[in-house]
Amino acid sequence: MEQIDLFNMMEQQAVPEQISSEYRKLVETLNYHAKRYYDEDAPEISDYEYDMMNNRLKQIEKEYPAIVSPDSPSLRVGWKASKGKKVKHNIPMLSLQDVFSKEEVYAFVDSMREELGPDTEFLVETKIDGLSMSLRYDNGVLTTAVTRGDGITEGEDVTENAVQIPDVVLKMPEPIEYIEIRGEVYMTREAFAAVNEAAEQRGTKTFANPRNCAAGTLRGEADVTKERGLSLFIFNVQESRGRTFKTHSEGYEFLRKNGVTVIEKYFKCKTSDEVWEAIQKIGDMRGDLAYDIDGAVVKLNDIEARKKLGNTIKFPRWAIAYKYPPEEKETRLLDIEVNTGRTGRVTPVAVFEPISLCGTSVSRATLHNQDFIDEMDIGIGDTLIVYKSGEIIPKVKGVNKAKRPSDWQPYKIPEICPVCGHRLVREKDAADLKCVNLNCPGTIVNSILNFVSRDAMNIKGFGYELVKALVDGGYVHDFADIFMLKEKRDDLIENKVLGLAKNTDKLLASIDSAASEATAENVLSGLGIPNVGKATARDLLKAFGSIDAICDASTEQLASVEALLTFPRKALTDSSGTKATVSS
Repeated sequence: MEQIDLFNMMEQQAVPEQISSEYRKLVETLNYHAKRYYDEDAPEISDYEYDMMNNRLKQIEKEYPAIVSPDSPSLRVGWKASKGKKVKHNIPMLSLQDVFSKEEVYAFVDSMREELGPDTEFLVETKIDGLSMSLRYDNGVLTTAVTRGDGITEGEDVTENAVQIPDVVLKMPEPIEYIEIRGEVYMTREAFAAVNEAAEQRGTKTFANPRNCAAGTLRGEADVTKERGLSLFIFNVQESRGRTFKTHSEGYEFLRKNGVTVIEKYFKCKTSDEVWEAIQKIGDMRGDLAYDIDGAVVKLNDIEARKKLGNTIKFPRWAIAYKYPPEEKETRLLDIEVNTGRTGRVTPVAVFEPISLCGTSVSRATLHNQDFIDEMDIGIGDTLIVYKSGEIIPKVKGVNKAKRPSDWQPYKIPEICPVCGHRLVREKDAADLKCVNLNCPGTIVNSILNFVSRDAMNIKGFGYELVKALVDGGYVHDFADIFMLKEKRDDLIENKVLGLAKNTDKLLASIDSAASEATAENVLSGLGIPNVGKATARDLLKAFGSIDAICDASTEQLASVEALLTFPRKALTDSSGTKATVSS
């Protein structure tokens, strides 16, 4: 739709200012998190939280069609390919329409049966939580592997990495002229645990979940791909020449005969009740699978019926993805630990009897602050209801008060810092308790960890234990001391703070490299200013151009940035090339 049409429609349909502001914020937030998910393989929120925001965006767009922005996530399938060689898609690698209720599943199945007939057959199969990839074969020989990218135009050529995956067949024993197949690259929980364990031993950043580890690995170095043990399930025949398939399941049988690993858990169904029963069966087996799934896919089995129905700009009309609600279980609260973060904020953490959620063992979850504890009415010994939001982060949903012990008492956070013993304060109109001791080791350690993290200065080699050792040993008191460590090289080696001399020199080289390559955005987000993360740092730099200009800005000018962000991005100064060289 042309821009002028949007403006004309806006004149015809008045959009309340509150709705307009909410919509713009949703577009900004969803695009930011999509970039973190697809392009940077470093999600900050769960799939479930993203889905809920996305549903609200769709609701607004449905009620106010004129508000739809050209950069709305609803108009995008995937994410623009940004790494490596680009490959044009022969067949679009579309997304699936998500549904979240039994009613939506029945509506889809009933509509298909009404249009195609009562004998319409469906396949219900596991929806693997991984990275989508297509494989192209000429006369049975693998020629190209490509990621989804933007889903429509092009993806990234990952052939060199794909051949390192054991499940990728290099040559089919019963070849046909041409076939393109699509699947999901994933990691088993065991392989994922091994990668994170190795990262912790090296002191490098761990991955948030198997999906993002798989995505980062497939788009990285080939030798790393070989080491990390990626797996692959094929879930569709995209295109074929030299042989046709009448049904989806027939395509699966052909692929199996050629050694291709296809989706292992699926059910053939004809009625809405059968489809829903299959979805429930797959949901019940989630914890028994060796890998993560984030839903169940319902698709037509008949290929000609699929062609008849076609696609929307974003989804095939012949399939949906049912997303399971967060899994939840009960467990007994054993203790509450209190930690001091980089801003001095004190965070209570629930320690409970280990439970299995989404196939992984969980024994800890944040309790946020005293207000949250009071609202939930939590005390030691309580039976907590814990769930895993979007298969990633465990959260406390509530308390089963029927199982409360007789000697129960409500929990209150201590009034002193658990690290330095300084008295905690609660700022006016705020829910969090804070340690205001600027020399608190807990604050310093977490501030340094934030500064060297991937989202800030990205200095490889730092981990919690190393930073704590540097702070406890008096080597680091603030950010500047990091860049002075090279002057203490001999002392660090003698006291074995980093282990061998080789490890020390490797870390010092990493510090020098990061200092020369850091952008102003890296520095600003690394300073740990409250409410100034990577996205806000980027917006401030676009508005003011440099860190010096931000420092010189008045309160009124800083406050105006939020208003500036409601205008098109190109109306702001582009500071993407701004460099900030850090030196001692």
